[in-house]
Amino acid sequence: MLEAKDQIWLETVIGKIKLKMDWVSEKSKYKIPYTTINGTHDNRIVDNPTGTETDEINWWTNGFWGGMMWLMHHETGNEKYKEIAQISEKELDRCFDEFYGLHHDVGFMWLPTSRANYKVTQNPESRKRALHAAVLLAGRFNLAGGFIRAWNDLEGSDTRGWAIIDCMFNIPLLYWASEETGDPRFKQIAMKHADTAMTAFVRPDGSVNHIVEFDPFEGGVVRSYGGQGYEEGSSWTRGQTWALYGYMMSYIHTQKDDYLQTAKRIANYFIANIPADGVIPVDFRQPKEPKREDDTAAAIAACGLIEIAKVVGEHEKSLYLGAALKMLKTLDSIRIDWTTDSDCLVQYGSAAYHSVNHHHAIIYGDYYFMEAIFKLKGNDLYLW
Repeated sequence: MLEAKDQIWLETVIGKIKLKMDWVSEKSKYKIPYTTINGTHDNRIVDNPTGTETDEINWWTNGFWGGMMWLMHHETGNEKYKEIAQISEKELDRCFDEFYGLHHDVGFMWLPTSRANYKVTQNPESRKRALHAAVLLAGRFNLAGGFIRAWNDLEGSDTRGWAIIDCMFNIPLLYWASEETGDPRFKQIAMKHADTAMTAFVRPDGSVNHIVEFDPFEGGVVRSYGGQGYEEGSSWTRGQTWALYGYMMSYIHTQKDDYLQTAKRIANYFIANIPADGVIPVDFRQPKEPKREDDTAAAIAACGLIEIAKVVGEHEKSLYLGAALKMLKTLDSIRIDWTTDSDCLVQYGSAAYHSVNHHHAIIYGDYYFMEAIFKLKGNDLYLW
């Protein structure tokens, strides 16, 4: 699949990942990191001294550290990575107990942790956790609108009809639940959400909306929102990647050609907008200044592009694989911290265009960079 020079580069990067993860895993063994502050992972499971529900055990990214450990366990066979992954998986049990903090992102949380554990070890407790999360996600389905509701009640906003493109990464939990139990209801809900998003989120040119509001009682689109992008009608790049790779996930589970064609349309738009230097902006339609970038979008897009390259004809493979390699090589050369000065890999993440802070480490950037690199090797542990 790779040319000789690319294979040499890949083997070098994998070697660097192994070296960094060997010591970082020990340093952050009892953490669930989100970002890196002054070179050190933060921790989403530190109890808040006020006793309120703000210790962030329910934070949506809390599955990625465990997922990174499972990727390393698969790559190296080292049991320490399995043991570290299981620590954060057990910590997430508190989310089920507290319940009220849970949201639509349970797929992000339990696919890379419990579903991964069950896939590798057949641990029955992990199977139970993943099915529990799938039931909670299915319970968010709005029958009238054919969508999975995003978030919970937000002060000052009526979000009962809101859905977001990110949820394309959560519905693989439902596909897995149907495959695991034989019950078609989970898959039916996932496909209905994906079908709704194809028309409500994905624009004809392959760009996507971030947030779409539906009438929660009668169905039908009310309006869209700019969300984490620059403005309504713009093109938030990480949202593009949730859609690009997300529709490939739905295609992998269903073999429905509409999903593959949708993934390709989004991918073609994304590729056409990759800057010459391979550095991805926060929004493809943002102003030239200030220059805000999001390396996490590059890593996620690369994963989806590699999956597309696996299933298209020979004359198309180079288009998708070449774009993935361009972004990954850019990350490796100028945006990955390979030193022991910092716990993170990917340095320049931006959660949203209008966030106060930009260009900082976010854990999912590390996860998807590692996933993309291991995909290129050809024997990756697919967790979605």
